[in-house]
Amino acid sequence: MPEKKRPDFSERRISGETVFTGNIISVCLDKVLLPNGGSAPRETARHPGAAVIVPLPDEKTVLLEWQFRYPLGKHLWELPAGKIDAGETPRAAAERELLEETGYRAREWTHLLSAETSPGFCDERAHIYLARGLEYEGRPESEPDEFVAAEPFSLARAAEMIQTGEITDAKTIIGLWAVFGNKGI
Repeated sequence: MPEKKRPDFSERRISGETVFTGNIISVCLDKVLLPNGGSAPRETARHPGAAVIVPLPDEKTVLLEWQFRYPLGKHLWELPAGKIDAGETPRAAAERELLEETGYRAREWTHLLSAETSPGFCDERAHIYLARGLEYEGRPESEPDEFVAAEPFSLARAAEMIQTGEITDAKTIIGLWAVFGNKGI
């Protein structure tokens, strides 16, 4: 069956400025030309991208992190993850973040998928990796302002935590479902 031709709804930047630059994001306020000839403002958070890790100590267990998220004012269960530093590949960021946040290194890495996390206002792309063959290197060395505690869960329990709303973090749900699809859970 031939692919359906879809309308081009592209928007083109007319003008804009960066109104904020921080450690993690910058915020741009742009004016765009719309497909109908009109114009509209666009607020965009620019992010360097993230590496997300689904660490499996064995084929039935995943490491999750307990972390307080200030914007939400609560703790979340999440997969280990972090910002990709300038000049760093997503895979190198994944290796670094796994070690920093859990104290583990992995012998086997598989890129599962990449996903845009919040495309309505942010250009962040999360690169999600499966990490197997974990070897504990020692106490994690997180960033000075980062406090996380890793804990093992069965994959079945992690699936249940998604269903019950105990896991609500999008990158974690995406990463776990990618593994569950491969495992038939």
